[in-house]
Amino acid sequence: MRDILPDLRARCADGVPLALATVVAVHGSAPRDPGAVMAVDAAGAVVGSVSGGCVEGDLYEVAREVLDGAGPRLVAYGISDDEAFGVGLTCGGTIEVLVRAYVSTAELADLRALLDLIAADRPVAEATVLSGAAETGARLVVRPSGAGSTKGTLGSEGLDAAVTDDARGLLAQGHTATQWYGAHGQRRMQEVAVFIRTYAPPPRMLVFGAIDHAAATARIGSFLGYRVTVCDARPAFATRERFPTADEVVRAWPHTYLESAEVDARTVICVLTHDPKFDVPLLLAALRTPAAYIGVMGSRRTHHDRLARLREAGADEAALARLASPVGLDLGARTPEETAVSIAAEVIQHRWGGTGRPLGELTGAIHHPGGPDGTR
Repeated sequence: MRDILPDLRARCADGVPLALATVVAVHGSAPRDPGAVMAVDAAGAVVGSVSGGCVEGDLYEVAREVLDGAGPRLVAYGISDDEAFGVGLTCGGTIEVLVRAYVSTAELADLRALLDLIAADRPVAEATVLSGAAETGARLVVRPSGAGSTKGTLGSEGLDAAVTDDARGLLAQGHTATQWYGAHGQRRMQEVAVFIRTYAPPPRMLVFGAIDHAAATARIGSFLGYRVTVCDARPAFATRERFPTADEVVRAWPHTYLESAEVDARTVICVLTHDPKFDVPLLLAALRTPAAYIGVMGSRRTHHDRLARLREAGADEAALARLASPVGLDLGARTPEETAVSIAAEVIQHRWGGTGRPLGELTGAIHHPGGPDGTR
């Protein structure tokens, strides 16, 4: 959704009716995860993608029918029949896609309100009925707490209450899922399927050390969707001019900044200073956080010296095992840009539980269901 936010918000602002096709379930290997969106507006323009081109043509026709008043539709696509030129996925998996129209002024205003929250990085969840006793396409927007923190209804007070509780739990974890309920929100029943899509603020990447490798790492971190902060104590190096793609450039002692920074289980920390006076206090602070990844630059000799210093400072072996050091995967990288790719590859591997080996050497599913940090 985030990749097409400007297009969607512009259409809502102009009152242009549109249909959203959203991936709500994936079985086996598939190009996109649940939550991927394609939009078709009243003029026939298309933005976004749900499969990288496999089924978009057929979904376009479904979206046009929904815009013409056919009502919300849940459609599934499996393996394509290449000989018959059938519509489907070439990767061998199956996806389910909900197509829903936003036509009236009120519907477009509701959608724009949701999009505005997402654009402002405000945590919000959208629950949509997929099938069962409740009306397909019914929506409930849920925010973390407070007055007016829900809008819409799924059809019954009990169902709204149960879904609100679950949506807030999923939102806190940054997860998206389909949940099943009874018609009035009863647990352990299978009468109503509800897709709960969460929009948590982007995860953070904290890059310490304002060197050329940090500039390249900040660029690739932004490309991957992280909110990037670069921190260095040296005013001559920590400048906006040197790091134009970073969301924030901080001039402070790294460990002092980290001790007051917001760090959660999705945060990536990249320590590129490789200077003991910075590294040791910074890494001790990093190891006290729940960060998903802590990568540290330096040679193997630097790495062993750093471990010795950290042990002397009181770090135990379990904590030291969290360090990705020397940082990055073995790609043969030489330049700062190549090194940044190596670091990004290790971050992705850690998030999804990949092997880091060439896919051509492996068998089985290409896409992993989830990583050790529980994100998708």
